[in-house]
Formats: sequence, C-alpha cells, structure tokens
Amino acid sequence: MDGIIVVNKPRGCTSHDIVYKIKKVFNQKVGHTGTLDPMAEGVLPILIGKGTLCSKYLINHDKKYIVTLQLGEKTDTADLEGKIIEKKEVNKESLKQENIETILKSFIGKQEQIPPIYSAIKVNGKKLYEYARKGQTVDIQPRKIEIYNIRLLYINENNKQIKFEVFCGKGTYIRSLCEDIATKLKTVGYMKFLQRIEVGEFKLEDCITIEELQENSKIVEKKFLSIEVMFKNKDIINLDDNILNMFLNGVKLNQHKSDGIYRVYSNNNFIGIGIVKDKLLKRDIIIE
Repeated sequence: MDGIIVVNKPRGCTSHDIVYKIKKVFNQKVGHTGTLDPMAEGVLPILIGKGTLCSKYLINHDKKYIVTLQLGEKTDTADLEGKIIEKKEVNKESLKQENIETILKSFIGKQEQIPPIYSAIKVNGKKLYEYARKGQTVDIQPRKIEIYNIRLLYINENNKQIKFEVFCGKGTYIRSLCEDIATKLKTVGYMKFLQRIEVGEFKLEDCITIEELQENSKIVEKKFLSIEVMFKNKDIINLDDNILNMFLNGVKLNQHKSDGIYRVYSNNNFIGIGIVKDKLLKRDIIIE
C-alpha cells in the first residue's frame, strides 16, 4: 500500500508512537507530515510506503485547532504538563465576551511569534527543550506566522477558561498564542487542551483510530488514500509508450505546460507524479 491514512491521535502518546504501531500493522516504511504534541489529540496524517515520498508536499499545510486556554496560571512548558511558575488574578472585565472577542480578533493576520522554550526548534545545533531542561537561557528569535481566523467558542467563568477555534499557517505555536492572548487579557495563562481538527484537506471526520486500524481491515481500505487520490486536484499529463521509458529513466521531456505538479498516466494507468519546470517534465514519484 502506497499512500496516506489519517489517524485521530489520542492524548498521551507521541506521533512516533503512532508511526511505530502503524508500521507493525502494514510492515512497510511509515512516516508522518509533522508532529503533534503528546498532550494534543486529533488529525495526524500518516504516510505509508511510497507515500512517504509525498511528505515534502504536505508539511506546509494550514491547520485548524480547538483550544482551551486556562487563565490565571502560567507553567514552564506553557501547557498542562508543566509546573506552575506564576499565578495572577483574572478580573471580571477580562472574561467579558465582547472583550475576549476583540482581543482574539486582534491576532488575525501576519505577525511575529516567539516560540516556546519547550520546543524542538534548534538554536546553535541544540533543540530548545534541551536548553530548558538544563535551566539554560537562550536567545529565541521570533518567527513569522499567519493566523487566518480565530473565534470564541465558550467562556467558563468559574474555571477561568476560554475555548476558541484557530485557523493558522505553518509554524504557529498554539502554546505561545495562548500565553500572548492571556497577556492581552492582563493576566497569565497556559494551553490546557488542544485538538487538531484539520490539516490541509484532511479533517477529523476523515480519521481512523488506532484501534480501528488494528482490528478492522475493511475500514482501513475505505479510509486509505492512494497517491493518485492525494493529487486528484492536479492536472494530468498522458505519455505515449514511446517516451514512457524515457520518463521512468529520469530523462526530462519537453512539455508545453505551466510549471507545477502533474499526475502522469500512460494507457489510462497512473504512473506517478511529475514536475514541470521551464517546459521540461521530470519524474518525481513513480508507482510501480
């Protein structure tokens, strides 16, 4: 099987844990398109077989999350798993719906964000969380991100929590976003709950659980997406038998097409993915 299956990752396990379990099911090369924090749950696209060659096309997908922000307390990891390092009052004005909605909307657009110290970003060859675990300070440079939309879902005044949905571009750290929102609400806060509900075109309803994956092969077949289906929105290039072998052998072929990614066929059979650049078609992913 070469393609992708979308898993609903449960809380409490790493993305690598999911990869390991699926590798045991399929006995093939398995990868993912980007990690999801152990405390988070939700959409995790898993690449299988030659589907792993498609990762470069999937890692920059936009994402959508459901988030619960706990106000009044700050943790060293900016999430539920960390130690509380600061407490601050949450006044009634901060929890008013109109105030919260105004502040949430202020985050829409392109901006710079400072990643959390407990993250896998490398500085001087070491991951940030390695510095954090040793109690070392390090200069963390801001990164450019974009938030397309953010909307309030629920306010829990008793527990001083707000629940919201955020649609954002690559590289956005929700833990940092939670802390920044809390600051604008004149308090502190941390990410208490995180559920990823969309990754690009992949949605929560497309997911399969690990239990289903291990127990029901028919569900796997129904949910499995081949490489051909993954690129269903790309235009088609048909190759004659005469030049098919040239394409398969890596020869660049003249094509009067716009630059981009194409599905390549021969005699109505899907061959793989090709890339056109400067009117030349070259092989990229071949299905044998």
